[in-house]
Amino acid sequence: MPKVDVLNIEGKKVSECELKEEVFGIEPNEDVVHSVLINYLANQRQGTQSTKTRTEVSGGGKKPWRQKETGRARQGSIRAPHWVGGGVALGPKPRSYKYRVNKKEKRLAIKSVLSSKVLEKELVVVDAINFKEIKTKNMVNALTNLKVTGKTLILLPEKNENIQKSARNIEGVKTSLVNTINVYDLLKYTNLVITLDTVKKLEEVYA
Repeated sequence: MPKVDVLNIEGKKVSECELKEEVFGIEPNEDVVHSVLINYLANQRQGTQSTKTRTEVSGGGKKPWRQKETGRARQGSIRAPHWVGGGVALGPKPRSYKYRVNKKEKRLAIKSVLSSKVLEKELVVVDAINFKEIKTKNMVNALTNLKVTGKTLILLPEKNENIQKSARNIEGVKTSLVNTINVYDLLKYTNLVITLDTVKKLEEVYA
């Protein structure tokens, strides 16, 4: 079982925590992580791009000149694709890019990223984060004490407005809940800060 230090909000070690092997100690599966990441990004696409075909652009109802004896190439409409202002041939139309990935793959991908965070020492476990008021300075001080720099994801077991709103104006810092985490955020943010309650909930959900 992987062991990590548990720090308090002042950055001092208060204990050690044993993490479950099946959640935080598996062999990361890069292929599955990549597959789930591509699925997530595809599902975020709006698919609203659209071009007009020759039947949708205005004009072009009349043949521009007669078929023969003009010395020019025959034309049926000034809205054909090769004309300026004409329609687009085989252009994109609104569509959905969404597709599903097996639930087991999603779970494996999240466990793989969590395990890689432990291996690369990018996981910070805090005994608890409690703010009496919404104040950005409180969160800045906490992250400074924990020696966390760069892009940071703070994973919470449940909604906490004082923490979430204290972190929302800090560049490169995001808060998320256990039930809404995704592979994209786990990969995008280098550091992962979690509380002991978050550890328990992750182990309940993914073990």
